Amino acid sequence: MNGNDVLRNITFSCCVGCQLLLPFSRGSCISNLPSLMFVTCREFSGRLFHLGFNLGCSISFKTSTFLPIAQLSALSCSLSHHPLLSASRIPALRSAGVIRYLSDFPHPTANMDLKGVLEVLEQLAPLSLAESWDNVGLLVEPSEPRPIKTILLTNDLTAAVMDEAVAMNCDLIVSYHPPLFRPFKRLLQKDWKQRLAVRAIEGGIAIFSPHTSWDSVEGGVNDWLVGGMGSGKVSVLSQAHSSGPQKHRLEFLCVNDEELNSLSEQIRLIEGSENFQCSAIRNESGGQQVNLICNSLALTAAVQILVSNPHASGSLNITQVQQPPLLGCGQGRLSVLDEPVSVSTAVQKMKTHLGLPHLRLALGDQQTLDSLVKTVAVCAGSGASVIQGVKADLYITGEMSHHEVLDAVSKGTSVILSDHSNSERGFLAVFKQRLNACLADTITVAISQKDQDPLQVV
Repeated sequence: MNGNDVLRNITFSCCVGCQLLLPFSRGSCISNLPSLMFVTCREFSGRLFHLGFNLGCSISFKTSTFLPIAQLSALSCSLSHHPLLSASRIPALRSAGVIRYLSDFPHPTANMDLKGVLEVLEQLAPLSLAESWDNVGLLVEPSEPRPIKTILLTNDLTAAVMDEAVAMNCDLIVSYHPPLFRPFKRLLQKDWKQRLAVRAIEGGIAIFSPHTSWDSVEGGVNDWLVGGMGSGKVSVLSQAHSSGPQKHRLEFLCVNDEELNSLSEQIRLIEGSENFQCSAIRNESGGQQVNLICNSLALTAAVQILVSNPHASGSLNITQVQQPPLLGCGQGRLSVLDEPVSVSTAVQKMKTHLGLPHLRLALGDQQTLDSLVKTVAVCAGSGASVIQGVKADLYITGEMSHHEVLDAVSKGTSVILSDHSNSERGFLAVFKQRLNACLADTITVAISQKDQDPLQVV
Protein backbone atom coordinates (compact mmCIF):
# COMPACT_ATOMS: atom_id res chain seq x y z
CA MET A 1 0.00 0.00 0.00
CA ASN A 2 1.29 3.48 -0.80
CA GLY A 3 0.17 7.02 -0.13
CA ASN A 4 -2.08 7.10 -3.18
CA ASP A 5 -4.19 4.07 -2.22
CA VAL A 6 -7.76 5.10 -1.51
CA LEU A 7 -9.73 3.94 1.56
CA ARG A 8 -13.41 4.32 0.72
CA ASN A 9 -14.91 2.87 3.88
CA ILE A 10 -13.36 2.00 7.21
CA THR A 11 -15.34 0.43 10.03
CA PHE A 12 -13.76 1.32 13.37
CA SER A 13 -14.36 -0.70 16.54
CA CYS A 14 -13.21 0.20 20.02
CA CYS A 15 -11.98 -2.52 22.31
CA VAL A 16 -15.39 -3.14 23.86
CA GLY A 17 -17.22 -3.88 20.64
CA CYS A 18 -18.23 -0.35 19.64
CA GLN A 19 -18.28 0.41 15.94
CA LEU A 20 -17.96 3.53 13.82
CA LEU A 21 -18.21 3.70 10.03
CA LEU A 22 -15.83 6.34 8.72
CA PRO A 23 -16.41 7.15 5.04
CA PHE A 24 -13.66 8.62 2.89
CA SER A 25 -14.72 10.24 -0.36
CA ARG A 26 -13.25 8.93 -3.61
CA GLY A 27 -9.84 10.40 -4.09
CA SER A 28 -9.12 11.13 -0.43
CA CYS A 29 -5.91 9.40 0.53
CA ILE A 30 -4.63 8.12 3.84
CA SER A 31 -1.53 10.20 3.28
CA ASN A 32 -3.71 13.33 3.49
CA LEU A 33 -4.64 12.59 7.11
CA PRO A 34 -2.63 14.47 9.75
CA SER A 35 0.01 12.61 11.69
CA LEU A 36 -0.74 10.23 14.55
CA MET A 37 1.54 7.26 14.95
CA PHE A 38 0.07 3.79 15.25
CA VAL A 39 1.82 2.37 18.32
CA THR A 40 0.80 -1.22 17.59
CA CYS A 41 -0.87 -2.91 14.68
CA ARG A 42 -2.15 -6.48 14.79
CA GLU A 43 -4.06 -8.42 12.19
CA PHE A 44 -6.99 -10.40 13.64
CA SER A 45 -7.99 -12.13 10.41
CA GLY A 46 -8.40 -11.19 6.76
CA ARG A 47 -9.23 -7.51 6.54
CA LEU A 48 -9.82 -6.85 10.26
CA PHE A 49 -7.00 -5.00 12.01
CA HIS A 50 -6.34 -3.83 15.56
CA LEU A 51 -4.53 -0.56 16.09
CA GLY A 52 -3.08 0.79 19.32
CA PHE A 53 -2.68 4.55 19.49
CA ASN A 54 -0.45 6.81 21.47
CA LEU A 55 -3.62 8.49 22.73
CA GLY A 56 -4.08 5.76 25.29
CA CYS A 57 -6.86 3.93 23.46
CA SER A 58 -7.11 1.29 20.78
CA ILE A 59 -9.49 0.54 17.95
CA SER A 60 -10.00 -2.07 15.28
CA PHE A 61 -10.94 -1.46 11.68
CA LYS A 62 -12.07 -3.38 8.66
CA THR A 63 -11.36 -2.18 5.13
CA SER A 64 -13.17 -2.87 1.89
CA THR A 65 -10.03 -4.46 0.44
CA PHE A 66 -7.22 -6.47 1.99
CA LEU A 67 -4.35 -4.31 3.24
CA PRO A 68 -0.90 -5.88 3.75
CA ILE A 69 -0.18 -5.80 7.48
CA ALA A 70 3.51 -5.05 7.10
CA GLN A 71 2.80 -1.97 5.00
CA LEU A 72 -0.05 -0.80 7.19
CA SER A 73 1.97 -1.00 10.40
CA ALA A 74 4.59 1.31 8.92
CA LEU A 75 2.07 4.07 8.26
CA SER A 76 2.15 7.25 10.30
CA CYS A 77 -1.23 8.94 10.13
CA SER A 78 -3.62 10.98 12.19
CA LEU A 79 -7.33 10.69 12.75
CA SER A 80 -7.53 13.31 15.47
CA HIS A 81 -8.28 16.17 13.05
CA HIS A 82 -10.63 14.26 10.79
CA PRO A 83 -14.06 16.02 10.93
CA LEU A 84 -15.79 12.77 11.88
CA LEU A 85 -13.42 11.97 14.73
CA SER A 86 -13.67 15.02 16.95
CA ALA A 87 -14.58 14.36 20.59
CA SER A 88 -18.19 15.39 20.02
CA ARG A 89 -18.68 13.33 16.85
CA ILE A 90 -17.61 9.78 17.61
CA PRO A 91 -20.83 7.83 18.03
CA ALA A 92 -20.03 4.14 18.14
CA LEU A 93 -22.83 1.60 18.42
CA ARG A 94 -22.27 -1.51 20.48
CA SER A 95 -23.92 -4.69 19.30
CA ALA A 96 -26.39 -4.21 22.16
CA GLY A 97 -27.37 -0.86 20.66
CA VAL A 98 -25.90 1.32 23.40
CA ILE A 99 -24.13 4.49 22.24
CA ARG A 100 -20.58 4.74 23.48
CA TYR A 101 -17.65 6.98 22.71
CA LEU A 102 -14.09 5.99 21.98
CA SER A 103 -12.83 8.63 24.39
CA ASP A 104 -14.69 6.87 27.21
CA PHE A 105 -12.40 3.85 27.06
CA PRO A 106 -8.76 4.79 27.69
CA HIS A 107 -6.35 1.92 28.12
CA PRO A 108 -6.17 1.33 31.91
CA THR A 109 -2.78 1.57 33.58
CA ALA A 110 -3.66 0.91 37.25
CA ASN A 111 -4.44 -2.43 38.87
CA MET A 112 -7.84 -3.92 38.15
CA ASP A 113 -9.94 -6.02 40.50
CA LEU A 114 -12.29 -8.84 39.52
CA LYS A 115 -15.25 -6.48 39.16
CA GLY A 116 -13.35 -4.31 36.69
CA VAL A 117 -12.30 -7.28 34.57
CA LEU A 118 -15.85 -8.65 34.58
CA GLU A 119 -17.09 -5.31 33.28
CA VAL A 120 -14.65 -5.54 30.38
CA LEU A 121 -15.75 -9.12 29.62
CA GLU A 122 -19.37 -7.99 29.64
CA GLN A 123 -18.59 -5.14 27.24
CA LEU A 124 -16.80 -7.47 24.84
CA ALA A 125 -19.68 -9.97 24.82
CA PRO A 126 -22.82 -9.11 26.83
CA LEU A 127 -24.06 -12.12 28.78
CA SER A 128 -27.59 -11.22 27.72
CA LEU A 129 -26.69 -12.68 24.31
CA ALA A 130 -26.31 -16.18 25.79
CA GLU A 131 -28.99 -18.79 25.27
CA SER A 132 -31.59 -19.11 28.03
CA TRP A 133 -30.51 -22.68 28.88
CA ASP A 134 -26.84 -21.73 29.26
CA ASN A 135 -24.92 -21.19 32.51
CA VAL A 136 -22.72 -18.18 31.81
CA GLY A 137 -20.99 -15.47 33.79
CA LEU A 138 -19.05 -15.65 37.05
CA LEU A 139 -19.24 -19.24 38.32
CA VAL A 140 -16.69 -19.12 41.17
CA GLU A 141 -15.98 -15.97 43.17
CA PRO A 142 -13.15 -15.90 45.75
CA SER A 143 -14.03 -14.60 49.21
CA GLU A 144 -10.96 -12.36 49.42
CA PRO A 145 -10.80 -9.63 46.74
CA ARG A 146 -7.40 -9.07 45.17
CA PRO A 147 -5.95 -7.40 42.07
CA ILE A 148 -6.19 -9.50 38.93
CA LYS A 149 -2.69 -10.10 37.60
CA THR A 150 -3.00 -13.29 35.53
CA ILE A 151 -5.91 -14.52 33.38
CA LEU A 152 -5.92 -17.95 31.75
CA LEU A 153 -8.08 -18.54 28.67
CA THR A 154 -9.22 -22.08 27.95
CA ASN A 155 -11.89 -23.80 25.90
CA ASP A 156 -12.49 -26.44 28.58
CA LEU A 157 -11.49 -26.44 32.23
CA THR A 158 -9.99 -29.86 32.94
CA ALA A 159 -7.76 -31.13 35.74
CA ALA A 160 -4.70 -30.53 33.56
CA VAL A 161 -5.75 -26.94 32.88
CA MET A 162 -6.40 -26.37 36.59
CA ASP A 163 -2.89 -27.65 37.36
CA GLU A 164 -1.58 -25.17 34.82
CA ALA A 165 -3.59 -22.34 36.38
CA VAL A 166 -2.35 -23.12 39.89
CA ALA A 167 1.26 -23.34 38.70
CA MET A 168 1.10 -19.88 37.13
CA ASN A 169 -0.65 -18.31 40.15
CA CYS A 170 -3.68 -17.55 38.02
CA ASP A 171 -6.32 -15.19 39.45
CA LEU A 172 -9.07 -15.74 36.87
CA ILE A 173 -9.86 -18.60 34.51
CA VAL A 174 -12.02 -17.73 31.52
CA SER A 175 -13.38 -21.08 30.38
CA TYR A 176 -15.44 -20.92 27.18
CA HIS A 177 -17.45 -23.98 28.21
CA PRO A 178 -18.98 -23.65 31.70
CA PRO A 179 -17.30 -26.26 33.96
CA LEU A 180 -20.25 -25.91 36.33
CA PHE A 181 -23.49 -26.49 34.47
CA ARG A 182 -25.90 -28.64 36.46
CA PRO A 183 -26.67 -27.83 40.12
CA PHE A 184 -24.60 -29.49 42.86
CA LYS A 185 -26.09 -30.68 46.15
CA ARG A 186 -22.64 -31.28 47.62
CA LEU A 187 -18.96 -30.78 46.78
CA LEU A 188 -17.11 -34.09 46.96
CA GLN A 189 -13.81 -35.40 45.66
CA LYS A 190 -15.38 -38.33 43.78
CA ASP A 191 -16.72 -36.08 40.99
CA TRP A 192 -14.15 -34.41 38.71
CA LYS A 193 -16.14 -31.19 38.21
CA GLN A 194 -16.74 -30.85 41.93
CA ARG A 195 -13.02 -31.33 42.51
CA LEU A 196 -12.33 -28.44 40.10
CA ALA A 197 -14.73 -26.20 41.98
CA VAL A 198 -13.10 -27.05 45.31
CA ARG A 199 -9.59 -26.43 43.97
CA ALA A 200 -10.65 -23.06 42.55
CA ILE A 201 -12.18 -22.03 45.86
CA GLU A 202 -9.14 -23.22 47.86
CA GLY A 203 -6.77 -21.43 45.50
CA GLY A 204 -8.76 -18.19 45.41
CA ILE A 205 -9.19 -18.54 41.62
CA ALA A 206 -12.26 -16.99 40.00
CA ILE A 207 -13.94 -18.84 37.12
CA PHE A 208 -15.91 -17.10 34.36
CA SER A 209 -17.66 -18.69 31.39
CA PRO A 210 -19.02 -16.80 28.34
CA HIS A 211 -20.06 -19.80 26.18
CA THR A 212 -23.00 -18.93 23.88
CA SER A 213 -22.57 -15.18 24.40
CA TRP A 214 -19.28 -15.54 22.50
CA ASP A 215 -21.10 -17.58 19.85
CA SER A 216 -23.78 -14.95 19.40
CA VAL A 217 -21.90 -11.66 19.58
CA GLU A 218 -20.91 -9.98 16.34
CA GLY A 219 -17.26 -10.77 15.64
CA GLY A 220 -17.44 -13.77 17.97
CA VAL A 221 -16.80 -17.48 17.59
CA ASN A 222 -19.17 -18.08 14.67
CA ASP A 223 -17.96 -15.07 12.70
CA TRP A 224 -14.40 -16.27 13.29
CA LEU A 225 -15.34 -19.79 12.15
CA VAL A 226 -17.04 -18.73 8.93
CA GLY A 227 -14.13 -16.37 8.24
CA GLY A 228 -11.99 -19.42 7.54
CA MET A 229 -13.78 -19.78 4.23
CA GLY A 230 -12.82 -16.31 3.07
CA SER A 231 -14.85 -13.17 2.51
CA GLY A 232 -18.54 -13.23 1.73
CA LYS A 233 -21.93 -11.78 2.56
CA VAL A 234 -22.56 -13.10 6.09
CA SER A 235 -25.94 -13.29 7.79
CA VAL A 236 -27.12 -14.66 11.15
CA LEU A 237 -29.06 -17.94 11.14
CA SER A 238 -30.87 -17.53 14.47
CA GLN A 239 -31.31 -13.83 15.19
CA ALA A 240 -30.70 -12.52 18.72
CA HIS A 241 -33.13 -10.00 20.16
CA SER A 242 -32.99 -7.40 22.89
CA SER A 243 -33.16 -8.87 26.37
CA GLY A 244 -35.23 -6.03 27.82
CA PRO A 245 -38.49 -6.62 29.72
CA GLN A 246 -41.18 -8.37 27.70
CA LYS A 247 -43.89 -5.96 26.53
CA HIS A 248 -47.49 -6.36 25.43
CA ARG A 249 -49.71 -4.27 23.16
CA LEU A 250 -53.33 -3.70 24.27
CA GLU A 251 -55.65 -2.35 21.59
CA PHE A 252 -59.16 -1.25 22.53
CA LEU A 253 -61.93 1.20 21.63
CA CYS A 254 -63.32 4.12 23.66
CA VAL A 255 -66.58 5.70 22.49
CA ASN A 256 -65.68 9.24 23.54
CA ASP A 257 -63.02 11.39 25.21
CA GLU A 258 -64.63 11.12 28.63
CA GLU A 259 -64.39 7.34 28.61
CA LEU A 260 -60.76 7.50 27.48
CA ASN A 261 -59.88 10.00 30.20
CA SER A 262 -61.54 7.83 32.85
CA LEU A 263 -59.60 4.73 31.82
CA SER A 264 -56.38 6.72 31.57
CA GLU A 265 -56.75 7.97 35.13
CA GLN A 266 -57.13 4.41 36.40
CA ILE A 267 -54.21 3.12 34.35
CA ARG A 268 -51.96 5.87 35.71
CA LEU A 269 -52.36 4.35 39.17
CA ILE A 270 -50.63 1.13 38.05
CA GLU A 271 -47.06 0.83 39.35
CA GLY A 272 -44.58 1.61 36.57
CA SER A 273 -47.21 3.33 34.40
CA GLU A 274 -44.77 6.16 33.70
CA ASN A 275 -43.03 3.73 31.32
CA PHE A 276 -46.22 2.86 29.41
CA GLN A 277 -46.59 3.99 25.81
CA CYS A 278 -50.05 5.11 24.73
CA SER A 279 -51.47 6.55 21.53
CA ALA A 280 -55.02 7.16 20.32
CA ILE A 281 -56.54 7.77 16.90
CA ARG A 282 -60.02 9.23 16.47
CA ASN A 283 -62.24 7.11 14.22
CA GLU A 284 -65.08 8.22 11.92
CA SER A 285 -67.74 7.81 14.61
CA GLY A 286 -65.92 10.12 17.02
CA GLY A 287 -64.53 7.36 19.22
CA GLN A 288 -60.88 6.66 20.01
CA GLN A 289 -58.85 3.64 18.87
CA VAL A 290 -56.30 3.26 21.67
CA ASN A 291 -52.92 1.51 21.52
CA LEU A 292 -51.34 0.87 24.93
CA ILE A 293 -47.96 -0.84 25.44
CA CYS A 294 -47.02 -2.07 28.92
CA ASN A 295 -44.58 -4.57 30.41
CA SER A 296 -45.51 -8.06 31.57
CA LEU A 297 -45.58 -7.11 35.26
CA ALA A 298 -48.30 -4.55 34.62
CA LEU A 299 -50.32 -6.59 32.13
CA THR A 300 -52.74 -8.17 34.60
CA ALA A 301 -53.57 -4.86 36.29
CA ALA A 302 -54.13 -3.11 32.95
CA VAL A 303 -56.38 -5.89 31.65
CA GLN A 304 -58.47 -5.86 34.83
CA ILE A 305 -59.16 -2.15 34.34
CA LEU A 306 -60.07 -2.54 30.68
CA VAL A 307 -62.40 -5.56 31.09
CA SER A 308 -64.41 -3.58 33.64
CA ASN A 309 -65.40 -1.22 30.80
CA PRO A 310 -67.92 -2.72 28.35
CA HIS A 311 -66.63 -0.89 25.27
CA ALA A 312 -62.96 -1.50 25.99
CA SER A 313 -63.60 -5.12 27.01
CA GLY A 314 -65.54 -5.93 23.85
CA SER A 315 -62.84 -4.57 21.56
CA LEU A 316 -59.77 -5.60 23.58
CA ASN A 317 -56.98 -7.29 21.62
CA ILE A 318 -53.71 -8.31 23.34
CA THR A 319 -50.51 -9.16 21.47
CA GLN A 320 -46.93 -9.72 22.57
CA VAL A 321 -44.48 -7.13 21.28
CA GLN A 322 -41.46 -8.71 19.63
CA GLN A 323 -38.17 -7.51 21.05
CA PRO A 324 -36.02 -5.53 18.59
CA PRO A 325 -33.30 -7.56 16.86
CA LEU A 326 -29.62 -7.09 17.70
CA LEU A 327 -28.18 -6.84 14.23
CA GLY A 328 -25.18 -9.08 13.60
CA CYS A 329 -25.81 -11.12 16.76
CA GLY A 330 -27.27 -14.59 17.11
CA GLN A 331 -26.44 -18.25 16.68
CA GLY A 332 -24.89 -19.63 13.49
CA ARG A 333 -23.80 -17.87 10.32
CA LEU A 334 -24.54 -18.23 6.61
CA SER A 335 -21.98 -16.90 4.14
CA VAL A 336 -22.49 -16.35 0.43
CA LEU A 337 -18.86 -16.51 -0.65
CA ASP A 338 -17.40 -13.72 -2.75
CA GLU A 339 -15.28 -16.34 -4.49
CA PRO A 340 -16.79 -19.86 -4.68
CA VAL A 341 -14.33 -22.69 -4.06
CA SER A 342 -14.30 -26.44 -4.57
CA VAL A 343 -15.14 -28.79 -1.73
CA SER A 344 -11.50 -29.88 -1.74
CA THR A 345 -10.31 -26.28 -1.38
CA ALA A 346 -12.85 -25.67 1.38
CA VAL A 347 -11.41 -28.59 3.34
CA GLN A 348 -7.88 -27.24 2.99
CA LYS A 349 -8.99 -23.75 4.02
CA MET A 350 -10.61 -25.06 7.18
CA LYS A 351 -7.63 -27.26 8.05
CA THR A 352 -5.44 -24.17 7.91
CA HIS A 353 -7.92 -21.99 9.78
CA LEU A 354 -8.45 -24.51 12.59
CA GLY A 355 -4.83 -25.67 12.69
CA LEU A 356 -5.79 -29.31 12.20
CA PRO A 357 -4.13 -32.02 10.10
CA HIS A 358 -7.40 -33.91 9.61
CA LEU A 359 -11.11 -33.18 9.24
CA ARG A 360 -14.10 -35.43 8.64
CA LEU A 361 -15.95 -34.88 5.37
CA ALA A 362 -19.28 -36.18 4.12
CA LEU A 363 -19.96 -35.40 0.47
CA GLY A 364 -23.48 -34.35 -0.39
CA ASP A 365 -25.55 -36.47 -2.77
CA GLN A 366 -24.24 -36.11 -6.34
CA GLN A 367 -21.33 -33.99 -5.09
CA THR A 368 -17.60 -34.56 -5.62
CA LEU A 369 -14.42 -32.98 -4.27
CA ASP A 370 -14.49 -30.70 -7.31
CA SER A 371 -18.05 -29.49 -6.75
CA LEU A 372 -18.36 -25.75 -6.19
CA VAL A 373 -19.21 -24.34 -2.78
CA LYS A 374 -21.02 -21.01 -3.04
CA THR A 375 -22.86 -20.95 0.30
CA VAL A 376 -21.64 -22.11 3.71
CA ALA A 377 -23.61 -22.51 6.96
CA VAL A 378 -21.59 -22.77 10.16
CA CYS A 379 -22.22 -23.20 13.86
CA ALA A 380 -19.42 -23.80 16.35
CA GLY A 381 -19.60 -26.82 18.64
CA SER A 382 -22.58 -29.10 18.22
CA GLY A 383 -24.40 -27.09 15.58
CA ALA A 384 -26.96 -29.39 14.01
CA SER A 385 -29.91 -27.77 15.79
CA VAL A 386 -28.95 -24.40 14.27
CA ILE A 387 -27.84 -25.29 10.74
CA GLN A 388 -30.14 -28.25 10.07
CA GLY A 389 -32.59 -27.37 7.31
CA VAL A 390 -30.58 -24.34 6.15
CA LYS A 391 -30.10 -24.41 2.38
CA ALA A 392 -26.35 -24.32 1.77
CA ASP A 393 -23.71 -26.15 -0.27
CA LEU A 394 -21.62 -26.89 2.82
CA TYR A 395 -22.16 -27.25 6.57
CA ILE A 396 -19.24 -26.66 8.95
CA THR A 397 -19.55 -27.52 12.64
CA GLY A 398 -17.81 -29.47 15.36
CA GLU A 399 -20.08 -32.48 15.59
CA MET A 400 -23.33 -33.90 14.23
CA SER A 401 -24.99 -37.23 14.84
CA HIS A 402 -24.85 -40.00 12.25
CA HIS A 403 -28.46 -39.45 11.21
CA GLU A 404 -28.12 -35.67 11.10
CA VAL A 405 -25.23 -36.07 8.64
CA LEU A 406 -27.32 -38.48 6.53
CA ASP A 407 -30.16 -35.94 6.40
CA ALA A 408 -27.82 -33.20 5.17
CA VAL A 409 -26.11 -35.42 2.62
CA SER A 410 -29.46 -36.56 1.19
CA LYS A 411 -30.24 -32.93 0.34
CA GLY A 412 -26.97 -32.47 -1.54
CA THR A 413 -25.20 -30.61 1.28
CA SER A 414 -21.64 -31.60 2.11
CA VAL A 415 -20.56 -31.62 5.77
CA ILE A 416 -17.23 -30.82 7.43
CA LEU A 417 -16.80 -31.92 11.07
CA SER A 418 -13.79 -30.92 13.17
CA ASP A 419 -14.82 -32.43 16.55
CA HIS A 420 -16.59 -30.21 19.04
CA SER A 421 -14.01 -27.98 20.68
CA ASN A 422 -11.75 -27.80 17.62
CA SER A 423 -14.38 -25.60 16.00
CA GLU A 424 -14.11 -23.13 18.91
CA ARG A 425 -10.61 -23.18 20.38
CA GLY A 426 -8.92 -21.03 17.74
CA PHE A 427 -11.05 -18.04 18.74
CA LEU A 428 -9.15 -17.80 22.03
CA ALA A 429 -6.21 -16.17 20.24
CA VAL A 430 -8.53 -13.55 18.74
CA PHE A 431 -10.16 -12.88 22.09
CA LYS A 432 -6.80 -12.59 23.82
CA GLN A 433 -5.90 -9.68 21.53
CA ARG A 434 -9.17 -7.91 22.25
CA LEU A 435 -8.93 -8.49 25.98
CA ASN A 436 -5.34 -7.26 26.15
CA ALA A 437 -6.42 -4.03 24.44
CA CYS A 438 -8.91 -3.30 27.23
CA LEU A 439 -7.04 -4.40 30.35
CA ALA A 440 -4.39 -2.76 32.48
CA ASP A 441 -0.78 -3.29 31.44
CA THR A 442 -0.22 -5.07 34.76
CA ILE A 443 -2.44 -8.01 33.70
CA THR A 444 -1.04 -11.00 31.82
CA VAL A 445 -3.47 -12.89 29.57
CA ALA A 446 -2.38 -16.41 28.61
CA ILE A 447 -3.92 -19.20 26.53
CA SER A 448 -3.84 -22.65 28.07
CA GLN A 449 -1.23 -25.01 26.66
CA LYS A 450 -2.95 -28.03 28.24
CA ASP A 451 -6.38 -27.48 26.74
CA GLN A 452 -7.20 -29.80 23.85
CA ASP A 453 -10.08 -31.73 22.36
CA PRO A 454 -10.38 -35.14 24.12
CA LEU A 455 -10.71 -36.94 20.77
CA GLN A 456 -7.57 -37.64 18.74
CA VAL A 457 -7.19 -39.28 15.33
CA VAL A 458 -4.90 -42.32 15.72
